[in-house]
Amino acid sequence: MQSLPRLRTLSLLHHKPPKSLSHLKQIHAQLLTNGLRSPSILAKLIECCSALSTPQSTDHAHLVFTHSSDSDVYLLNVLIRCISPKDSILVFANWVSKLGPAFDERTYVFALGACARSCTESALWEGNQVHGRVIKHGFLSSIMLQTTAIHFYGSNKDVGSARKVFDEMLVRNSVTWNAMIKAYCSQKASIGGREHARNALVLFKDMLVDAYGAKPTDKTMVCVLSAAAQLGVLQTGSCVHGNVEKTIYGPEDDVFLGTGLVDMYSKCGCLESALYVFRRMKEKNVLTWTAMVTGLAINGKGKQALELLEAMEAEDVKPNSVTFTSLFSACCHAGLVEEGLCLFTLMENKFGITPLMQHYGCVVDLLGRTGQLQEAYKFIEDMGVEPDPVLWKSLLNACNIHGDVVMGEKVGKMLLQLQSKQKSVVGLADLCEDYIALSNVYAAAERWEDVEMVRDLMKVKGIRTKPGSSSVRSSYSHLLI
Repeated sequence: MQSLPRLRTLSLLHHKPPKSLSHLKQIHAQLLTNGLRSPSILAKLIECCSALSTPQSTDHAHLVFTHSSDSDVYLLNVLIRCISPKDSILVFANWVSKLGPAFDERTYVFALGACARSCTESALWEGNQVHGRVIKHGFLSSIMLQTTAIHFYGSNKDVGSARKVFDEMLVRNSVTWNAMIKAYCSQKASIGGREHARNALVLFKDMLVDAYGAKPTDKTMVCVLSAAAQLGVLQTGSCVHGNVEKTIYGPEDDVFLGTGLVDMYSKCGCLESALYVFRRMKEKNVLTWTAMVTGLAINGKGKQALELLEAMEAEDVKPNSVTFTSLFSACCHAGLVEEGLCLFTLMENKFGITPLMQHYGCVVDLLGRTGQLQEAYKFIEDMGVEPDPVLWKSLLNACNIHGDVVMGEKVGKMLLQLQSKQKSVVGLADLCEDYIALSNVYAAAERWEDVEMVRDLMKVKGIRTKPGSSSVRSSYSHLLI
């Protein structure tokens, strides 16, 4: 039977995780004193160190591992799984030469998972090296490892490699299909985002007839609804909704499914259906409210969107920065200037949210749309932070629309001066747009000599206008479920 001090020490470690590193060190000392050095206890100690999320606690987690009686793969896996992605990758790399051949399946899963979560530019290269070792040491038959590889490549926007891993798999489960569908749906901002969304819907159709019987889950449906929303295909989204009702459960019982439906119906222009789902939902989080606010905003219902902010307060749900971006957008679409300015003040003073650059941009856009150019200019000057080129571009565009040549010339020259300072990160396409915008301001005032001067300056700097292009929206009716 274990002694009372030993039991108390274990109880502290398992049931009352330490809240400071000094407390953790005391527990560690008690464990050593009482001879409690089993792998399971040391693993729990590493987890507690990592949970504190400080450089010192991470160093102590390393210390626990390296000074264990046998630095085995089990403890290494726990360390890689628990510490930050950057540290996980470094630990894996450091132990490759020592334990490389002895790594097991979970070592590679956790290492690839760390590369998927890492936000560094080198994450894709590092993950490629891990994947290479997976192939070298013969773990290709592991569904869990291959699925993690798909997730890794998708997180790093390498959809081609993710699909290659997916196609080479002999057996797939629901998690695998979800990982590949999510990889397509997460490429919204990338080139070909709409094509990736279409591929996600095609893949979903293939999943429905999977030979191994993999069935869609709630996570599958959330991703598919996102793809339908990107494409604006109401028929497909409605069919997914019906499939959810029949095969899973009502969206009113799942906050993520309900939020996905609100987003899909809103972006497909079916606002009444979005509101119907929203009102039926038993639980709503900040994402749900933000999706509904965004839906009202893009459909021109500015005042109704602002009313939702009051409803959020009544439900004790705190808005976030994305919620306010949608609220400002609602004000812009509806021309609610006073409401938008009041909202900007409340954002920080009442809700404690520090304005980001996109929030400043929304206010400038709001003032510019209504012709309040002097007020917009003064707002930028009084921001308290360095404005980015997007704000000046927004104001310049407003000057062009409202025919204010004096302000337009002033803003245009400031914008070009700012861009020249940032020339290392500014592309020729952006510079071309700025020069053309200034040229258009002069052209609207029939100041042709100034137009010619701007055009000549573009030639001297080697800035060429971009060729025009147009696109025809394809029909996705063949993607109906």
